[in-house]
Amino acid sequence: MERKAYSQLLDWKIGQDRKPLIINGARQVGKTWLLKEFGKREYKNLAYINCDETPEMKNAFSDYDVARLLRVFSAITEENIVPEETLIVLDEIQVIPSALTALKYFCENAPEYHIAVAGSLLGIGLHEGTGFPVGKVDEINLYPLSFGEFLNAMDKRTLVAQIEEHRWNELSALSHLFIELLRQYYYVGGMPEAVSSYVSDHDINKVRKIQKQILADYRRDFSKHVPDALLPKVNIVWDSIPGQLAKENKKYIYNAIKKGARAKDFENAIQWLTDAGLVYKVLRVSKIEKPLKFYADVDAFKLFLLDLGLLGAMADVTPKDVLVNDGAFVEYKGAFTEQYVMQQISALGEKLYYYSKENSSLEIDFIIQKENVYPIEVKAEENVRSKSLRTVYDADNRLHACRFSMSDYREQDWMINVPLYLVEEWIKAAE
Repeated sequence: MERKAYSQLLDWKIGQDRKPLIINGARQVGKTWLLKEFGKREYKNLAYINCDETPEMKNAFSDYDVARLLRVFSAITEENIVPEETLIVLDEIQVIPSALTALKYFCENAPEYHIAVAGSLLGIGLHEGTGFPVGKVDEINLYPLSFGEFLNAMDKRTLVAQIEEHRWNELSALSHLFIELLRQYYYVGGMPEAVSSYVSDHDINKVRKIQKQILADYRRDFSKHVPDALLPKVNIVWDSIPGQLAKENKKYIYNAIKKGARAKDFENAIQWLTDAGLVYKVLRVSKIEKPLKFYADVDAFKLFLLDLGLLGAMADVTPKDVLVNDGAFVEYKGAFTEQYVMQQISALGEKLYYYSKENSSLEIDFIIQKENVYPIEVKAEENVRSKSLRTVYDADNRLHACRFSMSDYREQDWMINVPLYLVEEWIKAAE
C-alpha cells in the first residue's frame, strides 16, 4: 500500500539538516507499518523496538549517553547499528517519556544516526508535561488514506495519473468512474486495515467489522488513558459527533449533547480528543481576510472525526445507502460530504476555517488561506446554487471562490466548480 508520506520520509533521509523524526498520527493510521516498510526498503538494516513490549527499555534512559543507548538498542534488536545505513525505530514511545527527551541528545551529539519514533496518543503525552525536544526534531503527520491514496490502493493508477496531469475539463468524460469509486471510499474510508481488507476481497461486511473494532479499540483507549473524572465527558462528546454533523448548521452546540451544558463543562474533553488525533476542530472566522488566524473565534467551531468510514460505522449507515442508493450523497451530505472534504484538505496540511454571520443564514462551509484566500462551498449533489458564496464574493472580489460538488469542472467569471473527486489534487495545485 503506497502512502504519500513515504516521499516525505525519503526527503527526510537525504536532508542535510536531518534531525530525529517524530511520526504524528492517531492510532491505527499506519505509522508502524510505514516506518517498518521504509526501513526495509531504504536501509541496509532496521533496528525496530516496540517500547511497550520491551521491558528492558523501561530503564534504558537512566541518562542520555547516546553511545550507551546505541549499545542498548543494538543488544535488544540484535542488529549492528551503523550511521547512515541503519534506521532505528522506537515505537509506542509514549510509554517512556524520557525516550522522547533523548531525541535532543541524538540531534546534538549523534546526528549521523537515523532515528525515527512513533506512538499512540503521543499528543496526549506532550500535553502532560513530557520533555519535548523543541527545535531538535523533524515531524511528519500521518492521516487516514486520502481518496488519491485509496485509488492507488485499488490499482487505479491510470486514473490517478490523469488527475495529476491537471487537465480538469477532460476528466468529465470519466466522471461516472470517479463517482463510483468515490462511493466506495465514502463507505470504506481511509483507515489502512479497512482499505487493505477491501482491496483484498471486497467484502463490505468485513470492512464494517474492522471499522467497528477500531472504534472499540478507541473506546478502550478512553478507559485506559482518560482521567476518571473526564472519561464520561469524553464519551459524550465522541458519541455526539455524528448527530452534530447531521445538523444543517454544523456549529458544535453543547446544549445538544446535554441539557444545560456549557463550554467549560466539555472543553477539556474536546481537547483530549483533539490531542489524540481522533477529532479535528475547525474554527469559525469573523471575517474572510488574510491572515485568517487573526479573525478566528475559539468559542465557535465544528468538530469532525478523523475518518469518514468510521463516521459511517458510528452512525450505522448501511452499505446500500452509500454504495447503491442514488440519493445517498444527498441524504448524508452533512455527515459525509463535508467530512470528506475536510479530510482531504487536512491531510495536505492546510488549516481549515469556516465562516458564518450572526443572525443570518449566511455560511461558508470552509475557508483556506494559501497565497490567496479560498472560500469553499460544499454541495453533495448537482444542485449548485451558491447564494452564500456569491454574497461573500460580491463583498470582496479578491477572494478565489470555489464550490465542490458532484457537477463537472467548470470555471465561471466569479468562481470555479470542482468535482468532489478532484478536491485533493485541485487544492494541492491552488496558489
